[in-house]
Amino acid sequence: MSFRFLQFSGLVMLVLAGAAVAGQQVTKQEIAGISTFARIDTTIACGGATKVEAIPELKKMGYQAIINVRRANEEGAEVEAEGAAARAAGMKYVHLPFDPQSPDPHLIDNFIAAVTAPENQPAYIHCAAGGRAAALWMIKRWKADGWDEARALEEANALGLNDRLRPFAVEYIRTHTR
Repeated sequence: MSFRFLQFSGLVMLVLAGAAVAGQQVTKQEIAGISTFARIDTTIACGGATKVEAIPELKKMGYQAIINVRRANEEGAEVEAEGAAARAAGMKYVHLPFDPQSPDPHLIDNFIAAVTAPENQPAYIHCAAGGRAAALWMIKRWKADGWDEARALEEANALGLNDRLRPFAVEYIRTHTR
């Protein structure tokens, strides 16, 4: 075996390894009882309105926790019933109400703590349409994972970040330090 072949083989393996780490793909799926569902490998999933009936399927898919960022007073939120169903399925349940017009000052830190806690991984994050979940995930990628804004935004867009919440996430990143 020649030295050139070994150099080439090593380069190919290095490139493939880098692609695997950097190229987590967002996959969209149809899940009964969830309005929108997008996941990154087995790391995280973001979704929209989630019915209690969907929780056993989330557990079967391997999710250990549900992080609900809907406000309790939103139509169809069913926060208490969802929490009870998650606990009955053996999942952790975290409720972090997110009002983009007046967010809780501790929301970002509480979200990052919840989503990175080992006992909550992998986690399913949801709101009504997926935008708030994707916005928080974008901020987490920037603040906790050290991603640059463009990379975090690209992933968040694929997860369901919408035009209404994109300015919130971008403004947060531009006005805060890590």
